[in-house]
Amino acid sequence: MRPLPSAAVAFSGGVDSAVVAQAAFLALGNRAVAVTGVSASLATGELEHAQQIAAQIGIRHEIVSTEELARAGYVANSPDRCYHCKTELYTKLTELAPSWGVSALLNGANLDDLGDYRPGMRAASEFRVLSPLAECGLNKADVRELARHWHLPCAEKPATPCLSSRIAYGEQVTPERLARIDQAEVFLRSLGLGDLRVRLHAGELARIEVPLDVLPTLTQPELREQIAQQFKALGFRFVTLDLQGFRSGSLNSLLSLSKATIPE
Repeated sequence: MRPLPSAAVAFSGGVDSAVVAQAAFLALGNRAVAVTGVSASLATGELEHAQQIAAQIGIRHEIVSTEELARAGYVANSPDRCYHCKTELYTKLTELAPSWGVSALLNGANLDDLGDYRPGMRAASEFRVLSPLAECGLNKADVRELARHWHLPCAEKPATPCLSSRIAYGEQVTPERLARIDQAEVFLRSLGLGDLRVRLHAGELARIEVPLDVLPTLTQPELREQIAQQFKALGFRFVTLDLQGFRSGSLNSLLSLSKATIPE
């Protein structure tokens, strides 16, 4: 990064973008800025977490409002939703970069991301966003090791994708649905749960994913009824518990399903 005149890091506060922000600050000092996009798709607590990480690093932190919900392609929630989200973010960053005095845009994509389904990477290419971690051949394990080396508190933080990622492809993304999912996950965390997802499917069906060892706890009659009542009060019509447990990116299984053919 040192040859860069200046840079803005697309900064979510997750381990990948935090490591890039730390490296940018070490390489460029006050010529580096971390930028967090805020919208209805950001889960409760994530902005505050990003602010804390940026403050620890010492990097200048800017917050911008993004309007991906004004983009028809994003609301339609097709499998390329992330492309429309990142296009909105990088458009805002490109427009505001001169006011921050920066010339390059950086993201936190690592080597593992290049082998996954990541339509947002297409947007990054179109806006000439640099991916220092991937370019250096660093995978997720390497990134976490660097975060531990720099004593970043997010070193072990699990992936926390946007709330829209909880909505099954083809179901429209709306502010109401995003808020409902957020409130449902906040409620489950208030019960002491850690890694979890509340997925929304057709018919306003909630599919709860938690680690397998937690499943027996949630099926206890009193707690099960408490969860069902709370979810119904939030607006879900059906409340289900996924017997396969928590797994990041489980909705991507619908991508292969949509391509399947039924023999005559």
